[in-house]
Amino acid sequence: MINEFHGAEPHGHFVQFYKADEPSLNRNVAKFLWDGLLQGDGLLVIATPQRRESLATQLGRLGADVALTRREGQLAMLDAHEMLARFMVKGQPDQKRFQDVIAEALQRARPRAADGGVCAYGEMVGVLWEAGQTEAAIRLEECWNQLLQCGGIKLFCGYPIDIFAGNFDKGHVDGVICTHTHVLPTGPNGDLSEAIHLAMDELLGARAEEMRSSMRADISSSGMAIPEAENAILWLRSNVPDNAETILACARSHYQASQATRGAESGI
Repeated sequence: MINEFHGAEPHGHFVQFYKADEPSLNRNVAKFLWDGLLQGDGLLVIATPQRRESLATQLGRLGADVALTRREGQLAMLDAHEMLARFMVKGQPDQKRFQDVIAEALQRARPRAADGGVCAYGEMVGVLWEAGQTEAAIRLEECWNQLLQCGGIKLFCGYPIDIFAGNFDKGHVDGVICTHTHVLPTGPNGDLSEAIHLAMDELLGARAEEMRSSMRADISSSGMAIPEAENAILWLRSNVPDNAETILACARSHYQASQATRGAESGI
């Protein structure tokens, strides 16, 4: 899954909804940064203190000397709340201030390779979203997209959105999806899709396969580049709202059990 980061266009803009599986976000962001480090890119992390600590730990496990990389100026870690305070005006990001603040931040993430770019992880949009400032979060994504068009930067965004929750529907998250080039799967190895289909089989019986056929047909014609499981959840919310809550509650239980088993097997 993560290989798509560095095979993407120069201005790739990635998003992951992580509230249902935060460890998966930490692993994916760390792998994104690690791959950039190996390529000689500069690394920029704008996140909460807890996230910065988690990513430093994950990078260390992958083999990075985080302290050395920061001293040498290849990795910059900045605070999401402090950065927001520098360009937010009356509850909205100011485009000019944003450009100035981010340009300064990017200067602190110096590529090692002559042709290197910058791999950035940004949690400012997630901070806004969690505070209920969803319009400001989308506006900030648009500011980022203007900057990304210049090339040389790949951006990974994390949103504290629970894909199993009732507000994970097209009306609520469409703006987030449309401002990104790639939506990354919440969970690894098809576990989420398996959990959803298992829940459908348990609760719907013979109706499950008929529903899956309709789902596949609608999703294939939608043209939306969203992972299979997330697409399935959005379809269930839109097309079978009376059953969706029960199916997804059951799917959450199966998914959490699968992740607990994986964690036990890996010793995490």
